[in-house]
Amino acid sequence: MRIAIIGAGIAGVTTAYECAADGHQVTVFERRGSVAAEGSFANAGLTAPGLSLAWGRTSLADLARVGNLAWGWRRWRAGRSKELAERHERLLHLSLYSHARLQELQRKLQMDYERAEGVLVLLRGEREQQAVLASLALLEHAGVSAQALSAEQCLSVEPGLNQATRLHGGVYLSQGEAGNCRQFSHLIRLAAQRLGVQFRFHTTVRKLKPGTPATLIHEYTPPDSLAEPSRLSEAGDSADGGDTKPAALGRMEDSFDAVVICAGAGAASLLRALKLKAALTTVHGYSITAPLRQLEAFPDLGPKAGLLDLREQVSISRIGQRIRLAGGIQPGQADERFDDARLAQMHRTLDDWFPGAMLSTQVQRWQGSQALAADGLPLLGASGREGVWLNLAQGSPSLLGWPLACGAAKVLVEQISGRKASSETPDTVGLDISRFS
Repeated sequence: MRIAIIGAGIAGVTTAYECAADGHQVTVFERRGSVAAEGSFANAGLTAPGLSLAWGRTSLADLARVGNLAWGWRRWRAGRSKELAERHERLLHLSLYSHARLQELQRKLQMDYERAEGVLVLLRGEREQQAVLASLALLEHAGVSAQALSAEQCLSVEPGLNQATRLHGGVYLSQGEAGNCRQFSHLIRLAAQRLGVQFRFHTTVRKLKPGTPATLIHEYTPPDSLAEPSRLSEAGDSADGGDTKPAALGRMEDSFDAVVICAGAGAASLLRALKLKAALTTVHGYSITAPLRQLEAFPDLGPKAGLLDLREQVSISRIGQRIRLAGGIQPGQADERFDDARLAQMHRTLDDWFPGAMLSTQVQRWQGSQALAADGLPLLGASGREGVWLNLAQGSPSLLGWPLACGAAKVLVEQISGRKASSETPDTVGLDISRFS
């Protein structure tokens, strides 16, 4: 089959790889000059089965009040759905499947990127601990490894934690990791290219016509300067575009047996043109990245792997020799302005747990946008329009995207190919767009 992928973030490149590994001819269309140039550029980099479901979406409830009222109403209704609990369980199985696929790709492709194993959820008070403990049975039933820890046990996992900050306890997700999502995306892209995947960078999809075949109208749209600006405050994205297929000027038309929309926040216009009501909104989050301070007298100054402060909804990740803070989810597209109050909150959270660990003179700040469905679940599967498939809304830009990417891509290629799902493939019924019809 000839398959087109729209979007080259973490969802797009993993889908491209899986389609090519399945023997299909794949072309990826990306409006930026490289893979992982938008929502996957500097996200938290946390992947852990269960984190997305049980605690990672806590702050999203506030979006129903401060975001678009119509979407807030849909979110309220989605929360009352009788099928929501069943869909949450399916999401858990998908996240476990995705974790297993990520590990398989690491071994098979001998992937070397910045990563550290384990994610620790920090609980500041009794109320948070009770809420988390109530969900541990669900995680255990799904096969997710989640160990409740005392404050003392948390220190054994992360010995650099500031003991002056009150800590009621924690939950350790041993299957998780903190890693460099952008590095991973580039490695998957190289693996996809070796399988014949063609990338069309600086290319905007103007129109999508469903059918057999489906038709794409696209146009080469290079920026005014090849030094395309990113959302980092101090430096641009210096990664080469590596366009593997020369682009002609003017609008072009190509036909494909299947088109997969993986464009994240950029998918809204395509869905509207297809008259698809997906109950999506756009949210953005922030990250702060800076070198880890190295002091011989304090070898445990910073984090060993990944942490999530549940109350503050701020993650702290070890990315090689750097620290990354992520959080501050807000409705709407990212822009050139940064919310100083949100950034200050993230700095305070780091100072609570790892005071003095970051070299604040070399800070890079970033914003990234993501599509978010009203029920907080991904949009995965057939779109209801012939030849068009969806791999969208894998969660908030601060926590999700990567945890589901490898598994969602593998599931989707089986659906596109029309094969019967294997016994290992998770059931994703209820995670497609039909739940909003």
